[in-house]
Amino acid sequence: MARPVKPSAKSPRRRSRDDPPRRLLRAKLWVETNGRPAINEDAAALLEQIGACGSLSEAARRLGFSYRRAWMLLDLVNRQWPSPLVLSTTGGRRGGGAVLTELGHHVLRTYRSLLLQLEHLLAESGDPFDPMP
Repeated sequence: MARPVKPSAKSPRRRSRDDPPRRLLRAKLWVETNGRPAINEDAAALLEQIGACGSLSEAARRLGFSYRRAWMLLDLVNRQWPSPLVLSTTGGRRGGGAVLTELGHHVLRTYRSLLLQLEHLLAESGDPFDPMP
């Protein structure tokens, strides 16, 4: 005889037809300089991975980006600031490397802080569509 399947503690409760939908506000944040992206979510993730592993190619692999995509994104972002966010060295006997500059750390920290502030603001605002007419 088959045993009854217990509902998983992690599975979400099913909404009944009487439950009102739960709306959450979401937003994306990016900074532009003269209409070009200076930092966005992909660039921030790339900077974080470069900081963690010290390699553009490894950072690209970890994020599922092609090396070309990562290089072009980093080049575009680096050009939007007064000085580069990442300094790279070419390969050699021990291979190349990449390191975040002081400005790179500052831009990344500031971007993440702004993102948290935005998410907090949206979470506190509740459902702007409620009550509905």
